[in-house]
Amino acid sequence: MDWSSKTILLTGGTGSFGNKFTEVMLRRYKPKTLRIYSRDELKQWEMERRFHEDRRLRFFIGDVRDKDRLERAMDGADIVVHAAALKHVPVCEYNPFEAVKTNLLGAQAVVDAAIDHNVDKVLAISTDKAVNPVNLYGATKMCMEKLVVAANAYAGSRRTRMACARYGNVIGSRGSVVQLFKEQAPKGEITVTDLRMTRFWLTLDQGVAFVVWCLENMRGGEVFVPKIPSMKITDLAEVLAPKCRRREIGIRPGEKIHECLLTEDESRHALEFAEHFVIMPEHRFWTTPAPKGGKAPAAGYRYSSDTNTDWLTGARLRSLIKDL
Repeated sequence: MDWSSKTILLTGGTGSFGNKFTEVMLRRYKPKTLRIYSRDELKQWEMERRFHEDRRLRFFIGDVRDKDRLERAMDGADIVVHAAALKHVPVCEYNPFEAVKTNLLGAQAVVDAAIDHNVDKVLAISTDKAVNPVNLYGATKMCMEKLVVAANAYAGSRRTRMACARYGNVIGSRGSVVQLFKEQAPKGEITVTDLRMTRFWLTLDQGVAFVVWCLENMRGGEVFVPKIPSMKITDLAEVLAPKCRRREIGIRPGEKIHECLLTEDESRHALEFAEHFVIMPEHRFWTTPAPKGGKAPAAGYRYSSDTNTDWLTGARLRSLIKDL
């Protein structure tokens, strides 16, 4: 892909992912224009200063719920990366209508505006919590995936194609357990919800690299899942707070012991590659050519954080978090 000719719109562009995506894009891929769309003027101001008022950047104050504003922001855009969402599980549970408005109706507004403006590609960022969801945040992300995939049928003969990138916990993102343990460690005690817990992990750099790869390879309707390592919460605690006492406080409402990135049912219409899975559309309301070189997972295959074959060791984790 010739990124130098592309105008990109990034919703939720002032978050952890948005900042890293912008950094990588400007430094390595050098797009024609990168539009940052978010609600927070302070974060936009800080981001503008961080990138030294780069002339390729444009900042749009706006909410993904506002289709009229999205229409203006998408005018002339070639690519949309949709990262805007309410992500905090307890916040979504306490404010369910707001979570639905942002995560679902906002995604619908993105889809509609992209089709109306003949955007080339839309990639929506999803999460492992969308798989067999047990909280509202995960449920809204599951529905978002369904909406984005089905939107390829709504696009009809237009060029717009849409897909999703689904991955696990991001090391170093705001509000992560890594941040929590580092804040608690000086007190000599850290809190662990359940000592059995496992999670999928990747860095912001890895997340951005995967999103870029998805944009370059998507054809419309896929849900892309990277193969990433798992880690036990106890091993994470040993690296971040080796001398601290661990106080088990019990699993939080809406939390799982283990996370899953690909279910047994999804694996029936998925393809496995060396470094990722591609979940193909189950309902063929349009034609999406299957990527070459993949193989069908074994019957009943499930890609879960507790049965993963790739595990983060303490040494690997230390190398990943040394700059955080």
